[in-house]
Amino acid sequence: MSQLVLASRSPRRRELIGILGHPFSAEVSGIEEVSVAGETPAEHVIRLSLLKARDVAARHNEGIVIGSDTIVVIDGDILEKPFSPEEAVVMIMRLQGRTHKVFTGFALVDASTGRETASFETTCVTIRPMSLELARRYVATGEPLDKAGAYGIQGYGAAIVTGINGCYFTVMGLPVARLAEALNDFTDGHFGYFGVQER
Repeated sequence: MSQLVLASRSPRRRELIGILGHPFSAEVSGIEEVSVAGETPAEHVIRLSLLKARDVAARHNEGIVIGSDTIVVIDGDILEKPFSPEEAVVMIMRLQGRTHKVFTGFALVDASTGRETASFETTCVTIRPMSLELARRYVATGEPLDKAGAYGIQGYGAAIVTGINGCYFTVMGLPVARLAEALNDFTDGHFGYFGVQER
């Protein structure tokens, strides 16, 4: 199977794609993560995932490039990465005591042919009720500043998440099972699971 290229700087996505058991490299795309008026959360994450994958694929003659994007959605509003600690506190206080949705999109682009596919996964997450002081203390750890919705479920944020309904890895930033299935379909069964092709 072709080499995998992850179009992301996220250490979490690098960790998750490593679970698949295939050699991969990682490159940062030059795509700016901006919203487009009127698009749904699913359209948002799919569009950005495709743009990131296409951007990196344009630098290669071969390989399958994986792009991904994660957002938090509450009351119909998209929460991406906070621009400042102050905004992170505002986001946390908006999420506290409530359930929201996390959308993670992913796209596959074959650098040699331009063939592509994209999909997304959704998971519901419930955040514990908390005081403004606790929100500020969490933001002071620095963890929320590079994460959609201003929290990381796999780090200190585990202490503020009281439940999830759906794929845990979608919240981390890459729906591993859905991605593995898509890669197997995209390569006509040549991807294989756990680094081993099916016979």
